Amino acid sequence: MGAAPSTPRLGEAGAPPSPGAAEQMFAALVGEKAYPISSEFWKQLLELPLTLQWPRDRVLQACHAFAQNNYQTKHLAKILIHLVWCLEECTSTTSATSVVYRRAINAAYISSIFLKFIIENAKADNWQELSLDIDKNEKKMEKFPAENSVEYFLMRGVLNYIGSVDVSPESCYLHHELLNLMLVLMSTQLCSGPSPEPKDVHPFIDAAMLQDSSIVVSVVRKLLLNFVTRPKFPPNGSHPMFSDDGRPGVLQRVGSAAANFVLLPYYTFNYLVSSTPEGATSQLADNSLLVLLVMIHYRKCISTNESFPSNNIYMGSDTNDKEAQVFHENPYCKTLNNAKDNQYDRADVEGNAQDGPVVRLSFASLFDALGRCLNDESSVLLLYSLVHGNCDFQEYVLVRTDLDTLLMPILEMLYNASRKTSNQIYMLLIILLILSQDSTFNSSVHKLVLPAVPWYHERLMHQTTLGSLMVIILIRTIKYNLSKLRDVYLHTNCLAILANMAPHVHRLSAYASQRLVSLFDMLSRKYAKLAELKNDKSHKVISDHMEADNIADDMSTELHIYTDFLRIVLEIVNAILTYALPRNPEVVYAVLHRQEVFEPFKNHPRFNELLENIYTVLDFFNSRMDMQQLDGEWSVDKVLEVINKNCRSWRGEGMKMFTQLRFTYEQESHPEEFFIPYAWRLVLSQGFSFNPGAINLFPLEIHLDDAPSTEQKV
Repeated sequence: MGAAPSTPRLGEAGAPPSPGAAEQMFAALVGEKAYPISSEFWKQLLELPLTLQWPRDRVLQACHAFAQNNYQTKHLAKILIHLVWCLEECTSTTSATSVVYRRAINAAYISSIFLKFIIENAKADNWQELSLDIDKNEKKMEKFPAENSVEYFLMRGVLNYIGSVDVSPESCYLHHELLNLMLVLMSTQLCSGPSPEPKDVHPFIDAAMLQDSSIVVSVVRKLLLNFVTRPKFPPNGSHPMFSDDGRPGVLQRVGSAAANFVLLPYYTFNYLVSSTPEGATSQLADNSLLVLLVMIHYRKCISTNESFPSNNIYMGSDTNDKEAQVFHENPYCKTLNNAKDNQYDRADVEGNAQDGPVVRLSFASLFDALGRCLNDESSVLLLYSLVHGNCDFQEYVLVRTDLDTLLMPILEMLYNASRKTSNQIYMLLIILLILSQDSTFNSSVHKLVLPAVPWYHERLMHQTTLGSLMVIILIRTIKYNLSKLRDVYLHTNCLAILANMAPHVHRLSAYASQRLVSLFDMLSRKYAKLAELKNDKSHKVISDHMEADNIADDMSTELHIYTDFLRIVLEIVNAILTYALPRNPEVVYAVLHRQEVFEPFKNHPRFNELLENIYTVLDFFNSRMDMQQLDGEWSVDKVLEVINKNCRSWRGEGMKMFTQLRFTYEQESHPEEFFIPYAWRLVLSQGFSFNPGAINLFPLEIHLDDAPSTEQKV
């Protein structure tokens, strides 16, 4: 490497650096000369107040120069190592000074700038451009563990700091920069395809997966706590990267001038200039959640010639469309799934204590935080991850008496489905489907009475049950899907939830009962139209016989789908009348009022046995109505009075008992193909910018419509 270049002069000791000296430091950082890791250059660079103003072209020029010269200088690896040493100093010092924090923040920030540029512009997917190999015989490198790679050393230092140091007024800005750095480090995934392959290289997140369990547990716990507590930045605090007069320095200039090309997005810095407290309180929580979601959904594919311990893998279960894939176990996902409530631990009570460290936090606080934040799509994915993967948290949710805390935001978002992404609608419905698998949940939602539903505009709702509102919103979602999305899986999910709820329905409201019968009517009209079209097509001569066959096949498939939908709706009505008729006079009224909609299907081979039960109910109540000596016209109140009276004497005679429909949710065989792109879509949607030309994880302009599948188990 030749003689070590001299360190640029920064002026007299103790005096602030001149603009020229600071510019000289940055020119040296991106230049051709390599500075040893032991050089005073690094300390002086990281202590700069960074008050330069650089135009956009200078920023890009500097990044290009840094990336080109990094092959020889190894400056990226060196600044990353210095970052870890700065973090160690911040951790070990009982009262770290502002200068110590400034060095760590500047190291994290400068690293983010050049790392992001190199990742976005890499020409190969093995990340040789990072040049992370470094001469471990250099002076001062005796402090560097010989067996560690730079990426492992970096991730251990960053994760250890995030997990072990509480967020405080002094440390909050450093936590913020480290979380942003984490997103940059893990963004190599954006450059890979949607399906993980053994050849994929992700040096930093792979290193994160190899960390000690104690670090993994502390990081997952701290990220969850950040989400729950939503720590605030000091209202009058000054960021170390700002000059004394509050003007943005060179790094701020880089962020705002070249965000789309080089840096983290501008929102990263909005907390520094926000005029409202709300604008300054959410970034740590939001970024903590994004980092957690990316980490728990990451999957590392194992090559076929790689040896692995049998207790540290899982395999894709579907071997029909691709060979079975083998994955390393994700310790962050496992840790989240094993998290325990610090108020009550079932394992402790049953004497089956968990081996090793476990995340313990207040499920009550986590439940409440989710309820407050579910309007954010990232929070919806966290809730899904918890209720699907963590049995203890799912059980905690099911025994809560205030289920409206979670369900009302979910139902409101489904009510506004036209303003939501298809992925978000899927996640919301799957959460409801998972919860509806529990009979206690289905009973509880019908006991919780809502004083009002202010966001439901089509009709005033007073003193309606949460269960009735669920039925109304699910049917509304089906109708929206019929007119807009036309997605079979969405229909299936909605109907599956209603089917799980049906045997436990209690005092379903008049409006919900009417909507249920109207749903059957709407689907039956669609079915009739399809049957008529199919019949017309079969009588027409089409010159292209292949086209005729294709049209016939498509229409037969759609007709079969609607036949299944109609049968499920009939099963839902049948289950309510079979298992819960005395408790649901409004359902009986709705069926009586619209009984003509069932007539066309009375002799249909797929429906006749279910309709036999419905007509048994109709015959019973019609006969009771005929027996009434009535003066004047029938009114709704008079009809309901007769129904209520005869509900009490209903014994279910002549009803056939069918096996209850029960739907359970199962993840698709390759969930990583959905969740890895989905997690990164959320990161990008929250303002993280990335070179569009480098993204291979998903198509940028096309929404990912693949969704986790639902399988029926009866």
